Amino acid sequence: MTLKELYNKAISTGIENDPRGKDAVAKELEARKKDFEKLKEDEKEFFDNETLQNPYSDSRILNGTGEEKIKSALVGIDIEVGEVLLAESLKVKGKDIDLLISHHPEGRAYANLYSVMQMQSDILNRFGVPINIAEDLMEGRIKEIERRLMPVNHTRAVDAAKLLGIPFICLHTPADNMVATYLQKLFDEKKPYRISDVLDILKGISEYKTASYNGAGPKILIGSKNRKAGKIFVDMTGGTEGSKEIFGSLTASGVNTIVGMHLGEEHRKEAEKSHLNVVIAGHISSDNLGLNLLLDEVSKDTSIEILECSGFKRVGRN
Repeated sequence: MTLKELYNKAISTGIENDPRGKDAVAKELEARKKDFEKLKEDEKEFFDNETLQNPYSDSRILNGTGEEKIKSALVGIDIEVGEVLLAESLKVKGKDIDLLISHHPEGRAYANLYSVMQMQSDILNRFGVPINIAEDLMEGRIKEIERRLMPVNHTRAVDAAKLLGIPFICLHTPADNMVATYLQKLFDEKKPYRISDVLDILKGISEYKTASYNGAGPKILIGSKNRKAGKIFVDMTGGTEGSKEIFGSLTASGVNTIVGMHLGEEHRKEAEKSHLNVVIAGHISSDNLGLNLLLDEVSKDTSIEILECSGFKRVGRN
């Protein structure tokens, strides 16, 4: 499998499992093409052409031509300069490393992380939040994240990979889509009655079970074990946390419980005001689940040796 084939399979798998649905993704890509055609020639110079076929601005080939043959990969939740040097050290010791795969974005993918947050509006709409409210509230939050990312030194790890000649990709939203869709289907099918049942379901999944042994397992952030779970919204994709003003709209749309990766303190306070139950499944454990599900699909009909690092543990389900 070439680097480009692996990357394209990951993006297409992310689209197949996008919580918005494939039709919504197709409409988004079509709208981008129309916007591109309206640009002036000098504006097209800086346009990210990858966005015309890849809806996820936080997932990119960061280093490599795409033609490299991939037989082994060092995979981590984060691949930063330390992990790049780890790969080079392993190569010196005779371990083949054809590719670095990071879940969290680096380089241009990190700088443009905010762009993928627009998908949250459509996800919220599918759970009953009027699209005008979802888009209005998300607009301010997206601008906030864009401002927060502006001063960051995005290219450090990518620069290191280029100097050492190691191909490098990041797969953020495609993996997050996998875990969001997987858990939403699971809860929709099992229909947990109480919050304790939600925890039991999560702890029956390998990644969350391992996290529990390590003191980082699923926890109730708001509510109690005896509360009824009701309608569950799995909130685990779309860049990073959305607007803290959205919780009242979720309650009004009939959502009773949110299952998420993480929730900041200000967001927690607002969710509590809206009387929502909130279960934090775990950040790194959820990233592990999403990345494992994605790798299962990408590695079908091929053999890629996976070396684990930076908080990632391979659990195959094929």
